[in-house]
Amino acid sequence: MRSGKTFSMGLSFFLWAQARFDGQQFGLCGKTIGSLRRNLLAELVPYLRSAGMNVRERRSENLLVVRFAGHENRFLLFGGRDESSAALIQGSTLAGVLLDEAALMPRSFVEQAVARCSVAGSRLWFNCNPEGPQHWFYREWILRARERRALYLHFTMEDNPALSRHIRERYRRAYSGVFYRRFVLGEWTAAQGLVYDFFDRERDAPAAPAGPFARWRISVDYGTANPASFGLWGELDGVWYRVQEFYYNSRRAGRQRTDAEYAEDLAALAGGREIQRVIVDPSAASFIEVLRRKGFRVVRADNDVADGIRVTADLLKRRRIVICQECRDCLREMELYCWDERPGRDAPRKENDHAMDEMRYFAMDLAAGDGGGFAAMSVERRI
Repeated sequence: MRSGKTFSMGLSFFLWAQARFDGQQFGLCGKTIGSLRRNLLAELVPYLRSAGMNVRERRSENLLVVRFAGHENRFLLFGGRDESSAALIQGSTLAGVLLDEAALMPRSFVEQAVARCSVAGSRLWFNCNPEGPQHWFYREWILRARERRALYLHFTMEDNPALSRHIRERYRRAYSGVFYRRFVLGEWTAAQGLVYDFFDRERDAPAAPAGPFARWRISVDYGTANPASFGLWGELDGVWYRVQEFYYNSRRAGRQRTDAEYAEDLAALAGGREIQRVIVDPSAASFIEVLRRKGFRVVRADNDVADGIRVTADLLKRRRIVICQECRDCLREMELYCWDERPGRDAPRKENDHAMDEMRYFAMDLAAGDGGGFAAMSVERRI
């Protein structure tokens, strides 16, 4: 993370394409077109223009037309969100493709993008953060780099001259365990042990502050046969505290609750406070509808587990979110929530995870609202 790989690779890709080809098509791929524009093009396009390139974007066509040194080429934008995305790039003929965060894309999409590069002299450009050692991209491309005649470069934060020593240290402190090894050291390492291995109840779970809180939100993991967990979050001086909770285990209680009963439980947890929004498990369609009819503003949660755990860990370590000692079931799950260490798995165990899921929903919603980030500059590499 923050190594400058995205910017330096994007700049290199455009310089290579414009120097070698004229009148050709290229592919620019991200997990979504939105993330591609945000993570790559927002910083890169102004730099390309300042370097003398004429860059015209046709947003409705997801297309960039670039003219430089007498050469004009077209750059098509693609999103590789899921298996169906492979059909979007199928049929294109490309002289090269750049896949930003390739490890987050389905294998079918990546292989379809590779198959599109049939123009003589075409090249494939990949970048990504590490995942687990069983990940297909690691096994097919990183381990086989020499066999595939691929140049493999390992970037870390030390390669990014735009980051100060203070910022580097802040990122190092923000991660631990598997996240530190993957995102700071850049290792393709297996996840093992507790998910939030840095969390200490005695140190990190204070009593709920008295307030006054500026804003209130509720996060929800819905369950009928499985437990349901609701978290009440209040913002004080820029920190979001999980001050109260509702947790219901139907197996332990001996009966399941209805959507209407859960809606009353959520209203009781709100306690007459003005709830800015309720972030809900996206699969709970019927419960979402009941809440909306009761007047709550509901948003469907982002259920990306891997990214959600990383974001949650970051916010916990930076104390942007705090679990208060009154939230006993959430704290209990924090001390039990662990990685599934079976071979080939790179996810947490599906147990003791209900408060963990709704905490993750809240963290992803908060991070999406925060936005921002750091600029990443290129660094010269001599090989």
